[in-house]
Amino acid sequence: GFGDEYVARASQREHTGRSGGDRCISVNRYILSSYGTVFYSFIHDLSLLFPRVDMTHRFRRDLTKSDAEAKMSKQKLQQRMKEQFQKAMGGMPSWAETKVKKKKKKKDEDGDDLMRKTGNFVGSSDSLPKGIIRMKKCLHANNDRPSEDRLTTVQFHPSAQVVMTAGLDQSISLFQVDGKTNPKIQSIHLEKFPVHKAQFSVDGEQVVATSFRNKLFYIYDMMEGKVIPVHTVRGLREQRVKEFEVSPDGESLLLTGTSGYLHVLTMKTKEVVKSMKINGNIAGVAFSHDGSKVFTNSEEGEVYIWDMRSSKCLNRFTDDGCVSGTSIAASKNGQYLACGSAAGVVNVYSQEECMRQNNPKPLKAIMNLVTSATSLRFNPTSEILAIASRADDEAARLVHIPSFTVFSNFPMFQRKTIYRAHRLDFSPNSGFFSLANNKGHAPLFRLLHYKDF
Repeated sequence: GFGDEYVARASQREHTGRSGGDRCISVNRYILSSYGTVFYSFIHDLSLLFPRVDMTHRFRRDLTKSDAEAKMSKQKLQQRMKEQFQKAMGGMPSWAETKVKKKKKKKDEDGDDLMRKTGNFVGSSDSLPKGIIRMKKCLHANNDRPSEDRLTTVQFHPSAQVVMTAGLDQSISLFQVDGKTNPKIQSIHLEKFPVHKAQFSVDGEQVVATSFRNKLFYIYDMMEGKVIPVHTVRGLREQRVKEFEVSPDGESLLLTGTSGYLHVLTMKTKEVVKSMKINGNIAGVAFSHDGSKVFTNSEEGEVYIWDMRSSKCLNRFTDDGCVSGTSIAASKNGQYLACGSAAGVVNVYSQEECMRQNNPKPLKAIMNLVTSATSLRFNPTSEILAIASRADDEAARLVHIPSFTVFSNFPMFQRKTIYRAHRLDFSPNSGFFSLANNKGHAPLFRLLHYKDF
């Protein structure tokens, strides 16, 4: 995770990546400890010919105190970042404390870390009741730097109290999640690269980002502080790379190709090691909780189940009543499979029945959306299924499991808060829920039933 190795490396970098890969401007920046502690370092890494940093860049402007600071020495910039960090967080950064103090502090804070950071929220470990979900609307997750265009991604970090947003304004941003101010940690600008999707690696040390029109994709290595453009993938004969999933073991990426192809790319060597093919075009892809199986649905309404190791199709069936498939999601407890359709119907199946039967019947057909069900997401405890359509404002619902009833108080209908939802996510222990919308915002909700981030 995000621990002592970050401190040992002492800094991270902010990059401006050129899609041609011809040049990168690197600026060392931040560290996250395992508890989501944020430290900004920020040392410029230009050649010796350019020892002063251009502060007029929009991602650095908020560090200046006046217009006179158009240029700044790297030492002064580092000092400014430290000051800003201390002001934002209060007290001394964790990396500057002695080991003894840190050990004692770690012991003291282990129990109440989330409470301290997110306010006195009452939690419960009992199963989630249906009907009304206790929640609190927080400041937008990306309030510190709203996107200038549609957001396409929101994702919580797997181990630190951090959320990532990305979108059409060619940037990826990281924010600390405290529910109150959600301060920005970092923004990465990728020139001529509107982001279609960005996703953390399983260990949370890298971000993979794809765009719309070409097969170039980026890997942002936060440990090394490098933005790595991947121009060509050995064995990949596709014109573009757009949709992908990171495997639960972190070893591979599953790339969605054209004409029903699924390509398995190894993270280590960045080459395609095997491919699978369905009939028609792929609408959605989901890994089983342990990564041993892959579920795909087609635009023609068929569902395929693949064995990841052998690449064999284990079963296929028609999604009940579906004419056109749009999305798919699998629950973390291994029990449920949700399939979305263009009609807005979301069918929830038993994964076990899907494996066994040629014509499984859904446990429930959820009819609460009237436009295409484009996003589906189970929460980590498999007690909530979030469903949304990007075709209409406020078309998002939270479904209670196992009753398969919709929580009546979400969204709050008095005023628009959701707009058009493009992606949905829950924090690692379900304490927060967020979505990426067409207004460039990531509305954030604290789910009060869950006591941990």
